[in-house]
Amino acid sequence: MNGRCTLVVPCYNEASRLDAEAFLAFADSREGAPALLFVDDGSRDDTRMILAGLCSRSPGRISLVALDRNQGKAEAVRTGLRAALAGGASVVGYMDADLSTSTPEMQRLIELYHASGMEVLMGARVSLLGREVRRQPARHYLGRIFASAASWALKLPVYDTQCGAKLFKSTPALESALQRPFLSSWAFDVELLGRLLVGDGSGNRLAPDRILEEPLRAWRHKPGSKLSAWHMLRAGLDMVRIARVMARERHASVKRGAGVSSPAWH
Repeated sequence: MNGRCTLVVPCYNEASRLDAEAFLAFADSREGAPALLFVDDGSRDDTRMILAGLCSRSPGRISLVALDRNQGKAEAVRTGLRAALAGGASVVGYMDADLSTSTPEMQRLIELYHASGMEVLMGARVSLLGREVRRQPARHYLGRIFASAASWALKLPVYDTQCGAKLFKSTPALESALQRPFLSSWAFDVELLGRLLVGDGSGNRLAPDRILEEPLRAWRHKPGSKLSAWHMLRAGLDMVRIARVMARERHASVKRGAGVSSPAWH
């Protein structure tokens, strides 16, 4: 999967709402279009068959990693990102299978990423005049609470960690951050950023000023989301755990300067 950019698309039982033609057009739209790497997370419907069909229609541009059993979105994304990096992509990212962030919008983010010179670009669902960001009110307000918790954990004024549209430069810090499974299935976006910011103790870490949040021009909630109120509550509880690990790792970084290792991300 060599190329300038590879996007990971995690899928679990998406047969009824996967817009195969939109993804095919995206992958084949232009020279330099991103490669797409779908990760089927042990789907029980026809998702895998649909994805295999997409691969056969666009070989070299669309590929599939098939997991034997459902392991959750966090592990599907981690597996896909590692495969994309191993395939030689210089930029990797992920987007949602339901296309809540549309393919034209994702292409705009990719172009902005390359122009910005940043290492991480995150789409942000911000309701502004002239933008079409359609979120359910309850999810919006829960999201604001979650974002506040994420800002506290990361010690960054981040607006939206949970938008499923992100891009990362291939770096040793990213490869290190993806070595181990995430602690949380639903707050893994925060955890990934935390791992990048804290680093692995060998000097490979992400500087906060190398992250860019970009308000999306359009985002639409799609029915059939697998994120329930319980999952939101669980993600909030996971956030406390992630914050504790980050605090422990920041403290350990002082000791690392004296040659003492204390890995905390487990």
